[in-house]
Amino acid sequence: MVPISGPRPGTAVSGDSVLRGRVAVVTGAARGIGEALTRRLSAAGMHVALLGREAQTLRAAAASLRTPNLCFECDVTEPDALDEAARQVADRLGDASVVVANAGVAAGGPFRLTDAGLWRRVIDVNLVGSANTARAFLPQLTRTHGYFLQIDSTAAFGAAPMMSAYCASKAGAESFAQALRGEVEPDGIAVGIAYLHWTATDMLTGLDEHPVLRALRAHQPWFARRVHTSERVADWLAAGVERRAAHVYAPPWLRWCQPLRPLFPVLVTRVARREMRRMPAAGFAAGTGVMGVGGRADWEAYAASAGEGSAPPR
Repeated sequence: MVPISGPRPGTAVSGDSVLRGRVAVVTGAARGIGEALTRRLSAAGMHVALLGREAQTLRAAAASLRTPNLCFECDVTEPDALDEAARQVADRLGDASVVVANAGVAAGGPFRLTDAGLWRRVIDVNLVGSANTARAFLPQLTRTHGYFLQIDSTAAFGAAPMMSAYCASKAGAESFAQALRGEVEPDGIAVGIAYLHWTATDMLTGLDEHPVLRALRAHQPWFARRVHTSERVADWLAAGVERRAAHVYAPPWLRWCQPLRPLFPVLVTRVARREMRRMPAAGFAAGTGVMGVGGRADWEAYAASAGEGSAPPR
């Protein structure tokens, strides 16, 4: 556990935000969107708890924040670790008013070539980890009438070949959040789902290494191919947190895709079939494995503790 640190000298905190003085918990906060969101929430005056897998990176992220904060290295697939994190948050910062289930990993490649343990790990982190996070912090959100935000993806709109575990986990996380919303609304808890599109994280580099996924992206309209920075996405997410929004779209035009969702599987299958016919089968195996620095760090830590074999090389 990293000690609580106060605001940095010479930095100002927004005084007009309804979030000011409240407590936020963000999982997967060591890098990427999670890190950017902690900075944005801190700038709005929130006290922030950063949860993640990489202790040194978490400390660096916490050191940049303007408001009191703490960080806790834990695995979201381990309920006991999350329960301890929740206890520390309540004792040292106060009950959480906002909890963002952002922790996520991805693996790419053909299903039949993907290590079974790695495939299961993606489901465990992205889906089971979100449920564990909600379970650990629901007592606090009940007391604060707080807000739970599930970070999801347009992968929930239509499953893409070579991403079976990731797409299954994101579709499951969306369904989990929708079911949870109906259960906790009587307790005054709001549940939001954030749909993210192309974002400039290390995971995106891994996506572009897969020919089918690259082709799917190339067939999207020009505005849909645009890559947004983590900071820009964090701005959209923070605005959704402040509104306690049921849905957050990053970018905002994604809201107009919701009515078209029944068409996406057909379109994806058509493009994927054409690309897979053009390429030798051996070419699809080249990018099989974990995507991104954060994903590799999670898998290596998990494999070392669980005795799993190492992930396929990238």
